[in-house]
Amino acid sequence: MQDNPESLPSTGFGPCAGIPAEHTASIRQILDRIGDKWSLLVIAVLDDGPLRYTDLQHAVAGISQRMLTVTLRQLTHDGLVTRTSYPEVPPRVEYALTPLSRGLLDPVTTLIAWASNHHEEIHRNRTGTTESAHSRNT
Repeated sequence: MQDNPESLPSTGFGPCAGIPAEHTASIRQILDRIGDKWSLLVIAVLDDGPLRYTDLQHAVAGISQRMLTVTLRQLTHDGLVTRTSYPEVPPRVEYALTPLSRGLLDPVTTLIAWASNHHEEIHRNRTGTTESAHSRNT
């Protein structure tokens, strides 16, 4: 007897409550991809339009050539970025967002803005600066 997918239990609580159990592994993989720091930044940078590899590397501060190559390959494989090669001399390749990834722009830019707005506070928490200042005052 095969289980009807609609009869399988969903997982967890909160936003996970409605997710069928058989989808959780796939959803975790997707979240891993789009939650990766380099993927988020590449998607955000491509919001302004298609870019060549070198332009992307300059726009995403701190990314190594290898990490950019791996990230672009993964985003392309997942259908979040297109890679267009133009038959010119010298060859030109551009990367752009797909309609699928355009739906990610609002959450991605919101997350990046939040991180930018709170990075100092989080840094203080990580280094214990807030705690030691609080300890001195008590």
